[in-house]
Amino acid sequence: MGARHARRTAAMTLASPLSSPLSKTQALVIDGNATSRSLMTAQLRELGVGHVRQATRVRDARVILETQPYDIVLCDYYFDGSELSGQDLLDELRREQLLPYATVFVMVTGEASYAKVAEAAEAALDAYLVKPYTSAALADRLANARHRKLELKAIFDAIDARDFDRAADLCLERFQQKATYWLYAARIGAELLLRLERHAEARELYEAIIAARTVPWARLGVARTEVASGNLSAARRTLETLIGDMPDQADSYDLMGRVQMEQGEIDAALATYRTAATLTPGCLLRQQHCGTLAFYAGQRDEALKMLERSLAQGLRSKLFDWHSLALLALMRFDAKDGKGLKYAADALAQGIERAPRDVRLQRFDVLLQGLRLLMERRLADALQLARDFARRAADEAFDLEAACLLIALWVRMARQDIELSEMDLLMSQLGLRFCSSKSATEVMLAMAEGHEPSSRLMREANARVFAISETAMRQAMRGDAQAGVQLLVEQGGLTLNAKLIDMAALVLKRYRDRMSDPSALAPRIEDLQRRYVQASGQGLKAARAAGGMALRG
Repeated sequence: MGARHARRTAAMTLASPLSSPLSKTQALVIDGNATSRSLMTAQLRELGVGHVRQATRVRDARVILETQPYDIVLCDYYFDGSELSGQDLLDELRREQLLPYATVFVMVTGEASYAKVAEAAEAALDAYLVKPYTSAALADRLANARHRKLELKAIFDAIDARDFDRAADLCLERFQQKATYWLYAARIGAELLLRLERHAEARELYEAIIAARTVPWARLGVARTEVASGNLSAARRTLETLIGDMPDQADSYDLMGRVQMEQGEIDAALATYRTAATLTPGCLLRQQHCGTLAFYAGQRDEALKMLERSLAQGLRSKLFDWHSLALLALMRFDAKDGKGLKYAADALAQGIERAPRDVRLQRFDVLLQGLRLLMERRLADALQLARDFARRAADEAFDLEAACLLIALWVRMARQDIELSEMDLLMSQLGLRFCSSKSATEVMLAMAEGHEPSSRLMREANARVFAISETAMRQAMRGDAQAGVQLLVEQGGLTLNAKLIDMAALVLKRYRDRMSDPSALAPRIEDLQRRYVQASGQGLKAARAAGGMALRG
C-alpha cells in the first residue's frame, strides 16, 4: 500500500509543473528485451502516461522519432546483437536537431555501462536510470527533467522567437548567479554566442565553465571557438591535447576531421573519421563522412563498403544524406554495375516522390540519368543532358556540391571518346567560382579523378584566385584600399568566387576610413554576397558543429 501511494505521489509531482496532464502525453519505449520493454511500458502507464508506443531496435526508433514527436522517450543503452546503442541514437537526433526540446529523453542502463551514461548525462541526457529501478525513481527522474525544461523556458522561448541576444543574456545571467541548472544554461549560452559570432565571449564562457567545473564538452567548445574564429592551428593544438587526454570522445575527432579538411588534408581527415566511426560503429552520420572522405581519397573499396552499409541501415532515415547515394551511383557506374546503378536510381526516385521540389534531389537525379544514358551508350542524349546541367553553373544557388556532380559527369563523358569542345572552359569556370579554400579545391580535384586537363585547369584557377587576393591585400596595405576593394569586387563579380566576395567585404570593413569612396562599393558587395555567397551556402559555416548542443530556431 505504501509503495503504491509513493508511486501515485510521484506521478502527481511529475504532472504538477506541466501545463497539460500526463494523460495527454505520448511516450516511446525502446528496448530489445521483450520483458524489460513490457515492464517499462507498464510503469509509464501506471504513472498516467496516455499513450505508449514500443520499438525493439534503434534503427526503427530513429525513424519513428524523425516522423513524430514524443513527450517522453525511455531508451535502453545496450542492444544485444546491434552496433547501435541508445547513446548513438540520442547523439544523432540531437546533432541533426530532430529531437524537440520539449521531449524528455531518459536512458536506462545496467551497472556495466553506468560510467559512460553518467558522463553523457552532463551534456545531452535529460535523465538516466540504473537497473533495477522503481516506478517511483522513474517518476522522480521525469519530474526533475520536466522541471528543468520549465525553469529554462524563458531561454527557449527567446530562441523560438529568434531573439538570440536575449536568450544568450539570460543564459549568462543564470551562469553568473550560479542559479539552478547553471551548467546546462551555460552550455546553451555558449552555443548562442557562437551562433551570434561573438567568438571571444564564447571562448571566455567555455573557459569559465572549465574553471568552475571541468567537463569535456567545454574543452571541446574552446576548440570550436578557435575554428569559428579562423584560428585553425590553435584549434588543432587544442584538439590534439583533448584527444590525448580523452581518446574515446568521438566528437573531438569530428572537429579534428573538419579542421584537417579545412586545411586540405583529405587523407588525414579520413584517418580521423575512421577513428570516430570505429568508436561509434552504429553512427550513420560518421559512416557517411568516412565513406565520402574515402571516395575523395581514392579509397574506393572502403568508400563502397561504408556507403553501402549506410544505405542499408539508413535509407529511410532523415539522417541519410542522398549525396552518399550519388557517390555510390558513380562507383557502380565505374564498375559497370548496371543493376546496382538501377537500384540507386529507384531509391532516389522514392526520395523525389516524397520531396518533388527538392533541388538537391533533382541534381542527383540529373547525375544518375546521365550515368544511365552513358551505360546504355546513348551518348548524344547524355551529352545534351550534361550541357543542360552545365548551363546552370552560373545560377545563384548553384553550390560546390552541384559543381562536383557536374565535374563527375563530364569526366565520365570524356572517357567515352566524345568530342567535348566546351569542357575546358567549363572546368575553368567551375574552378574560378568554387576554388575558394584548400578543402574546396581538394574536393574538386578528387572529383576530377585524375583527368589531367580538368585537374590542371582547376589548379590554375585556384592559383589565379590566390593571386587576385594577394594583389588586393597588397594594394590595401600600401594605402590604396579603394583599388584593392575595387579589384575584389570586379573579379568577384566575374568569377562569382565566394572568397573574393567575402574578402571585399572584410577589406572594406577594415580600411573603410582610409578609402576615398567606400559607399560606392558597399551596395555591390552586399548584392554579391546575397546572391552568390549566402544563396549557395559558400563561405558560411553551415555544417553542424561537432560536440555542439542542438538548439531550435
